[in-house]
Amino acid sequence: MHVNPLIVIPVYNHGSTLRDVATRAMNYGDVLVVDDGSTDGGSDQIHDLDLCIVRHDENLGKGQAILTAAEKARELGKTHIITIDADGQHFPEEIPTFIKAINKSPEAIFVGSRNFEGQNVPGSSKFGRSFSNFWLRVQTGTKLSDVQSGFRAYPLEIFEVVKTSETRYAFEVEILVKSAWAGYELEDLPIEVHYPTPDERISHFDALKDNVRISLLNSRLTMRAFVPVPHRQYDRDEEGKITPIHPLRSLRILISKDETPLKLAIAGAVGMLLGTLPLVAMHSITIILFCGFFRLSKITGLAVSQLCIPPLVPALCIEAGHYLRYNRFLTEISLQTLGYEALDRFYEWVLGSLVLGPSFALIIGVVIYIMAFTIKRFLDMKPQE
Repeated sequence: MHVNPLIVIPVYNHGSTLRDVATRAMNYGDVLVVDDGSTDGGSDQIHDLDLCIVRHDENLGKGQAILTAAEKARELGKTHIITIDADGQHFPEEIPTFIKAINKSPEAIFVGSRNFEGQNVPGSSKFGRSFSNFWLRVQTGTKLSDVQSGFRAYPLEIFEVVKTSETRYAFEVEILVKSAWAGYELEDLPIEVHYPTPDERISHFDALKDNVRISLLNSRLTMRAFVPVPHRQYDRDEEGKITPIHPLRSLRILISKDETPLKLAIAGAVGMLLGTLPLVAMHSITIILFCGFFRLSKITGLAVSQLCIPPLVPALCIEAGHYLRYNRFLTEISLQTLGYEALDRFYEWVLGSLVLGPSFALIIGVVIYIMAFTIKRFLDMKPQE
């Protein structure tokens, strides 16, 4: 991919620092300033600079400013945007680090990881970073060291694929989570940061409203993360849905994201094994945590686990467990056997799953490996034709 980034400076009432940040950023590429309804006349002070300015008539929020920038960047024929805050906390001289990174991995999102070892770092910033990092790990299994940093590089295609609802500070959390769900890589880039003394610091982060928005967003994202339905995966020429109904298409999409046949087979086997066990209301959480810990494809594990949705697999396990206990199959289906004897059926489910689970997992793992290996060989050979 030919990388052609646009440097974006969202600004809201940071007129005292905007010109300095913009002038320094211009040394590294084309610059767009998105004035999000400022009332201090800051953007009027940069009219003589050779950069682009877009204004919102009213303050719509940082998230909307970034979306506006992405739309303008597409009009200008750009491939990426690099966002940097207008308050002077970030150093524009580190923009080349981002440009180098996106040249190497053009489909990844890069987030500047701020060095908090300096002076005047607010305790609220340290807590907020740890809080957001934790929830990103829970929701996506991805480890990032500074979710709240505003110094970032985005591929423009993300804003067409990922649908967001937030328009203010919470947007920067939402876009990371949903991009990770869609299959994009999130990467750290170490950066320095300058925090002025408290009396000189200008922040428009509303401690009450914005924290409430972020908390509500994290609640929604966490609930969605545990729903046993795989997230839509981005792919240029397919719908991008990973489901057991379309295994060949799903495996091709996953392999295109550098998943290996062996790791996909292991993830599928894990999903089948855990899906077979009677982990009532805990299947998705268990699969996400297990696959995340061992860096396996959570999407594959969750997709395969859908094969274990009642009644077929639980019924087979109960039948197997009943046979092991009484040397005969359960043939009577009634209120007595399924209602009053529910604890017996649950015990048989556990017993049967311990026998059938590994067998089902082995079969699924072998099938996925053969299919994925075949598809990978086809994809490897295709460019040579």
